[in-house]
Amino acid sequence: MTPNRRAAHSALLAELDDSSSGRMLDPLEYFVETAWRHLAPTGVSWLGFYRWDPAADSLVLAARRDRPACSPIGLHGVCGQSLTLGRTRIVADVGELGSDYVACDARDRSEIVIPAVWGTPGAHPANLVLDLDSFEPAGFDDDDDRALREALARARITPVAQGSACHGPLLPQ
Repeated sequence: MTPNRRAAHSALLAELDDSSSGRMLDPLEYFVETAWRHLAPTGVSWLGFYRWDPAADSLVLAARRDRPACSPIGLHGVCGQSLTLGRTRIVADVGELGSDYVACDARDRSEIVIPAVWGTPGAHPANLVLDLDSFEPAGFDDDDDRALREALARARITPVAQGSACHGPLLPQ
């Protein structure tokens, strides 16, 4: 994690601490807007939440910055694995994922996906994921995972923690 990213995480946590629940009409939108303001200058190219749709067994875009993204997406990729396994996925080079990577922007080079629960949980360990992309290779690390989990918790979105973060290509299913 770069010093700029560390400072951005600290500012994000402070702002989430200062907010009152009455100001957060939609906690997912509020989180995305707040996180984007602090993290975009540090190399984050996209940030958003995908919610699990049990009827379609897919992920549907819930809130995002700064561009539209693919929706719905299947559970075969990084976001789907994070949701179903209940583990953070950190991918230093999305090019290693081949056809299993759901590429919404060809410029993206790295990704972190954190599973969480908001509202009523479903059949998987999580019912949504926080997804961040970067145009830089190896743009995310375990420090990002810890800081983003803390930010989710402060926004009253429960991060799921089932084991340590999984780095690298997709796990066999």
